[in-house]
Amino acid sequence: MHNFWTRWHDEAGHTERWQDFFRDFMGTLPNKHWIFGGRRFKPWRMGQIDFNPFLAMLLSKGGGLLAVYVLNLLNRTPQYGNEIMQEIVRRTEGRWSENPGAVYPLLSMLEQLGFIEGDWEDPDKRTIRRYHITPAGEDELDRLVSVIKPRLREAIEVMSDILADLED
Repeated sequence: MHNFWTRWHDEAGHTERWQDFFRDFMGTLPNKHWIFGGRRFKPWRMGQIDFNPFLAMLLSKGGGLLAVYVLNLLNRTPQYGNEIMQEIVRRTEGRWSENPGAVYPLLSMLEQLGFIEGDWEDPDKRTIRRYHITPAGEDELDRLVSVIKPRLREAIEVMSDILADLED
């Protein structure tokens, strides 16, 4: 079986354009491929090869785990939006990065729901807004984790089974 990523690292040596290597390997450019042409794969197609689109689908704001993860991060320490995005990148070793278009509307929604509160570092300039979790947010996080954690473990098991089948 061919291993695309091993060949990319070994043969291309990161000197070749990623899209050209993909075309040579798959027979089409990434944006024209029937699976990888969707919007969820865009960062990956554009050459951010450390980006994992499968993690992004799982963790995205729309139906994903982003809200739970943000609450969890804020439960550890108050942060502002950019810190949250940087922490996601750090904790996932760059395999998942979130954009301001998802994080800031989510923070607004969580604040409207009373799960977090934000305070301006300088109320006159309104430059940096640091968020912290509220007691209601802590309760919600506990409830969410109790619902999600068993299903997330199950999803990991299923993904492991699929991976094992693909390796056969």
